[in-house]
Amino acid sequence: MSARPASAMDQLEELIASKDIGSRAEALRRVTDLFVSGSARFSGDQVALFDEVMSCLAREIDASARATFGLRLAAIAAAPPKVLRELALDDEIRVAEPVLSGAAQLDVATLVEGAKTKSQEHLLAISRRPGLTESVTDVLVERGNREVALSTASNRSAKFSEHGYATLVERSEADGDLAVRIWERQEIPRPHLLRLFATASESVRSRLKAADRDKESLIRNMIAKASEQFQAETRRRSPEYAAAEAAVRSLYKYGGLSVTTLIEFARGGKFDETTIALSLLSNLPVGLIERAFTDAAVDHILVLAKAMGLSWNDAKELLSLKAGVKDGKLDDLEIWGARFARLKSDTAVKTIQFYRLRERAGSGAA
Repeated sequence: MSARPASAMDQLEELIASKDIGSRAEALRRVTDLFVSGSARFSGDQVALFDEVMSCLAREIDASARATFGLRLAAIAAAPPKVLRELALDDEIRVAEPVLSGAAQLDVATLVEGAKTKSQEHLLAISRRPGLTESVTDVLVERGNREVALSTASNRSAKFSEHGYATLVERSEADGDLAVRIWERQEIPRPHLLRLFATASESVRSRLKAADRDKESLIRNMIAKASEQFQAETRRRSPEYAAAEAAVRSLYKYGGLSVTTLIEFARGGKFDETTIALSLLSNLPVGLIERAFTDAAVDHILVLAKAMGLSWNDAKELLSLKAGVKDGKLDDLEIWGARFARLKSDTAVKTIQFYRLRERAGSGAA
């Protein structure tokens, strides 16, 4: 009767007891072979025994051999946890890299420890893992260098906490590449997108628009609405505004509000009275009129003036109020005058109609 074939555990015990194991690296290779051949059938105690043997052998081989071992172990679905952790936290990046970036069974606690204590190369390897959790990305975006931050932000399957997003957006203020990577993430909460866009330079905003035009349009609308809400709250809290509104609305109600009155307000530097009067005379929301006076561009003022049939001299008074000085700058006024002269009345009227429709749609009106 023939003897039964030796089991993987029998072979492991023989290998441990052997006085002729040879090199530690070769012994580790043979132990790993035994584990792979029977890992699906091993009990917890048996896996723990392999784990202990592998750990002991791995500590006694050089970095090159450990790197080869780590590359192989990272691909084993049921790799023993102790030796896997030791490889992941190895100071040699060539040993740790395949485990940190590719071993799916590596636990979160080990990843967090590695992110907190190891080199930037270790952090970069971690940043490339699929399915990163918030506790890991929190450390990566705080402690990681620029390359790590970019890699983490580019990891589509990574999850971020509110703190993680806030940290990334803060870092992106000085890094256009990072801003674009964050912008391209689909799940980033809107408040963080707003801050990202609001703090970006014009050149970075151009890159963001090119990366996702729909998102850029959405954010601009969100910023406009936030601005409108802020303006409305500021007006509501201002007794000076309340007094100006009551006076101008009374003039309008009793037929005393005219272009002449409007220009007198502007010439007198009365911002609230001017914007309220323009709002009533043009049938446009006062928030839109205020933004026309506070935006950098002058085109909205020119369009309003042309659509209302104002003369260039009247338009200059509005522009002077916008500029914050009585007479404005002569060179600028010449440029604006030429632009005003070229602007056709029917074009300006259609533009104002578009403003009305857009504001109505934005407010949810029918």
